[in-house]
Amino acid sequence: MIGVSPDPVKKHVKFKAKHGLTYPLVADPEHAVCELYGVWAQKKFMGRTYWGVLRTTFVIDDAGCIARVFEKVNPIGHAAQVADAVATLS
Repeated sequence: MIGVSPDPVKKHVKFKAKHGLTYPLVADPEHAVCELYGVWAQKKFMGRTYWGVLRTTFVIDDAGCIARVFEKVNPIGHAAQVADAVATLS
């Protein structure tokens, strides 16, 4: 598992410590990775339009192919969804 966001490394370090994450977080301040995966997009919130990351999870198989995509991810219960998707790959 790898997490990617446009946040700087310093913010990732704090986030990992706060949430006890054991997987790597990739700082993508130029949003190059996010653009490659099509998740850097215009968003709207309270009438304001801005650019940001669409919360999305990609499950990638051993051959490097995208096996499953979860869009509009809700963190609650999402880990179980991903675990089920990964289990079906085996």
